[in-house]
Amino acid sequence: MDIFARCFLLVFAQLYVGGVLTLSIPPFHGIERGFYKSTAGVYLGFGLLVLIGRVALLLHPPMQAAPTTTAEIVELVLWTLSVSGGGLYLYTLWGEPFELRARAYVAAWGFGTLALLIGAQTFRPGPFLSIETIVYPFSFLVSALLLGAVTTGMLLGHWYLIDSGLTLEPFWRVLRFFVAMLALQAGLMVVVTGLLSVVGTPESVRGLTQLLSEHRLLLVVRVLLSPAGAACLAWMIWKTLKIPQTMAATGLFYIAILAVLVGEMMSRFILFRTTLPL
Repeated sequence: MDIFARCFLLVFAQLYVGGVLTLSIPPFHGIERGFYKSTAGVYLGFGLLVLIGRVALLLHPPMQAAPTTTAEIVELVLWTLSVSGGGLYLYTLWGEPFELRARAYVAAWGFGTLALLIGAQTFRPGPFLSIETIVYPFSFLVSALLLGAVTTGMLLGHWYLIDSGLTLEPFWRVLRFFVAMLALQAGLMVVVTGLLSVVGTPESVRGLTQLLSEHRLLLVVRVLLSPAGAACLAWMIWKTLKIPQTMAATGLFYIAILAVLVGEMMSRFILFRTTLPL
């Protein structure tokens, strides 16, 4: 079955979509163009990995994989459009085609978000008319924004080593967004667990039972890394920026990326084992 491969690719897909979206948080005209060139290039690389992986799964499906569905084909088309928009956006950063750059950027995050939301439905165990239809895409999008926020924060921190005269406001903006996404993810995990246990499909209830009986340690590690551990690091970054010390804050963002990324990988493993979007 290809479910494990798709769970693994989902992390890169969320990093790409969330990264592109969080590029809009720092003020575009307040930072040198080089930051956007390098950061957009990093995110475009993740987008290309996702596109290549999805094409590979479509052309060479694993043994016993389910037949390709219409939703998966639509998802692949949307990823293609999104990555094409991302490539065009990166190209426009070397010139001043304002309208083209704006449209390319909207295409990159718009089609990418749609692909992520449609892809979320392929993991949903219940019918269309169920709470899972809302819970899965919302959970996937929050995780994407969290991954994008922590990665953009780290990359922006490196830019302060190049542009020492840059004000701290862009750094504060990204950090505040990172904290907001951590709080939203923590609350969402509680709400999703409650909703699925009360009004979820039998498959979701069975998944919750399996998670609490067979995979408790996996859940504990996931929560300790992110949002709990990442929240502690965010607090340390907050205190460090008040000094202010951007180099130390960037180092803490490095650790925060590891916490969030490994936490999301644990989440995808929970998805693989139990079908739950936690």
